[in-house]
Order: sequence, then structure tokens, then C-alpha cells
Amino acid sequence: MESNLNYIFELQYAMDTFYFLVTGALVMWMAAGFAMLEAGLVRSKNTTEILTKNVALFAIACTMYMICGYQIMYDGGIFLAGTAGAVDSAAILAASNEAGFADMGEYSGASDFFFQVVFVATAMSIVSGAVAERMKLWAFLAFAVVMTGLIYPMEGSWTWNGDSVFGLYSLNYSDYAGSGIVHMAGAAAALAGVMLLGPRKGKYKADGSVHPIPGANMPLATLGTFILWMGWFGFNGGSTLKLGGIDVANEVANVFLNTNAAAAGGLIGALLLSRIMFGKADLTMVLNGALAGLVAITADPASPSPLLSTIVGFIGGLLVVLSIVFMDKVKIDDPVGAISVHGTVGIFGVMAVSFTGGASVSGQIVGLLTIFVWVFVTSLIVWVILKMIMGIRVSAEEEDEGVDQSECGVEAYPEFVNYGSQS
Repeated sequence: MESNLNYIFELQYAMDTFYFLVTGALVMWMAAGFAMLEAGLVRSKNTTEILTKNVALFAIACTMYMICGYQIMYDGGIFLAGTAGAVDSAAILAASNEAGFADMGEYSGASDFFFQVVFVATAMSIVSGAVAERMKLWAFLAFAVVMTGLIYPMEGSWTWNGDSVFGLYSLNYSDYAGSGIVHMAGAAAALAGVMLLGPRKGKYKADGSVHPIPGANMPLATLGTFILWMGWFGFNGGSTLKLGGIDVANEVANVFLNTNAAAAGGLIGALLLSRIMFGKADLTMVLNGALAGLVAITADPASPSPLLSTIVGFIGGLLVVLSIVFMDKVKIDDPVGAISVHGTVGIFGVMAVSFTGGASVSGQIVGLLTIFVWVFVTSLIVWVILKMIMGIRVSAEEEDEGVDQSECGVEAYPEFVNYGSQS
């Protein structure tokens, strides 16, 4: 009898671990989505640099989270040996026999680390698009070291790990997959950088009008959105942290269904509002609407019905259009709309849990304020230090030429540059 129970437990453990790893790989694929989306929404002369930032930040996030971030966030130790995350099978079986089937995350250190680290990279990817086209590459990468190694892990420890905030108070905060913990945090770091960095040259005219600076590749931006949409099933679905069991399997199915419904609702909301406000179907607003719907439902994709999830996403799609217009009015230049998508809508998603999942309104507000103040203030301090030491903005000449040349020395589309000088 005991051997049969052990076999069942081992099978469940293997399924849970495999599911964890596969959903983590889906979240990793979101890095490609961010890269394609941002590459499509910047001008062609800045494409190589934005791609370099997205590839490099992922590597930095993985390394810094391994060195110190995971330890700070989950007391997870430093994975330096080849046996990192190894488990004692006998101890696991003994614990399962005493307490029933143990929860997935208690033992699978390596799979848990892998799933968590791709979330760290996602938060940092949000910063990349907001500071595009005028930030120095190495200043950005230096900030990535601090963001992924300290700033994000600290607020993660107060929320998902349940630690008290500097020993002062504990949070009564519900955020299933990270509308606030990941998305709003990334937007807060981006906002601090953008405010210090200033807008791109020519974005805002002296008379107060806004000069649109269209992206170079809308097909690429659309592809990036679809990749992010797909990766979000891992982002939200994997946050169940396991698969085994009828109840959990049904929860996973609901999460997938609601995630997709919210994305569709967000797209439709942004499409309709852009038609009303601008008289045309603005593709950039439509793409950001889908992403806004995904961000909005991320705080609670398990509880609401598909219809309610669609409504949550729809409201997120409306909010992102209004937020992008507002950001331009106050001269906060965000080339890809990242602060609006992940920040404004991230806040809405967290507060929506009060209606969809019964979370405390005051608990959600305190959690949001704690995350925002911590990330914004610490990020601003880091940005200021970097500005003093190495500068964070490229020169006016380099901005005119495009940061591809000054920062990377490689053009993304060389056939369109200096073609007249070739024989």
C-alpha cells in the first residue's frame, strides 16, 4: 500500500515539476515578445540597440537572481553548485506519508528558481521600452543589475513570500500572478527613469502640441503582441504552482480561459475607444489594449467568470488608451506605452481583485503603495547615481543619428542606410 502511495506521489511530483518548467519556458518566450514589440514600435535607427537591451537584460536578470535575488526573495540560497535545487527523495516521500501530498513549491528548488527568474526578467523588460531611443545602453544595463538583484526581490519577499516590510508591518495583499508585483513594479522603475531622462527630441513642441513618432515595423510589433499573448498562459497558468489534482487542473483551465478572455476584451475596448477618440483604428492602441487586458486579469485570473474576465480586460483596454493620451499631455514620453499598460492598468488589475476575488480594498491599496514607493524611490536613486557617474542619456547628435550606431555600431536594416554611397 505504501509503495503504491509513493508511486502516486512521485508521479504527481513529476507532473507538477514538468508543468512548472513548461510554463516557465512560456514566460521566457515572452522575452521574445517584448523584444519584437519594442523593436516594432521604435524607429529603425534604434532597433539594434533595443534588441541588445532585451537580450542582455534577460542574461543579467538570470545571473543576478541566481547570485542574490532568489536568496533575498525566498531565502532560496545561492545556486553555484551543480546540484543546485537537488532534492532528497527519501525525505520528500517521508513528508508525503506524514502530511499527505506536499505542495509543489516546497521541494523543487531548481524548477521554482527557473519559474521565478523569468518573472524577474519580465519586470525589467517593461523598463526597456519606456526609456527607448535616448538612453545609454550601459547605463540601462547597470540599472538592470540593481533592479533584478535587489529592488524587485525585496518587494517580492514582502508579497509572495509574506515577509514583513522591514520588520514594520505585513501586507494583506492579493496578487495571483503579479499585476502589481511584476507589472506595476516594472512601470514604477520605468517612470523614475523616464522622468529623469526627459522626452525624445522633437516629441513635444513649444506650443504644447505632441509630435507623433511612429514605429518602424508594425508587423513586428503585432508579432510581439501575439507572442506575449501566448506567453501569458504560462505567466498566469504557471502561477497555480502545480497541476496535480482535479481541483487544481480545473483552476488551471479557468486561468487559461480567463486570461484569453481578458486579452480579447482589452483589445476590443481599445479598438472602440480609439475609433471614438481618433476617428481611426489605431493599431498601436489596439495592441496595447490586448496587453492591458492581460495585465488587468493577472492579479486574479482564477476567480472570475469568463464574462467578468472579459469586462475586466475591456476596462483595462479603455484605461490604457486614456492613460497614453494623458502621459503625452503631461510630457512623459513613453515610446511603447509601457508605463500605461503595466502601471496604470496594473493598478486597476490589483484593485479589481476586491470585486472579483473578495480581497480587502485597504489591503490592496497598502500593498500597491508599498510596492510603488519602494520601487520608484529606489529606482530614482539608482538612476540619479548613474546619471552622476556615467550619464544616462546619449548626446543630441547620437540621438539624431540613432543609438544603433553610437551604442552598437550595427544597423538593423543596413540596406536602407547610406545605400547611395555604394557602387
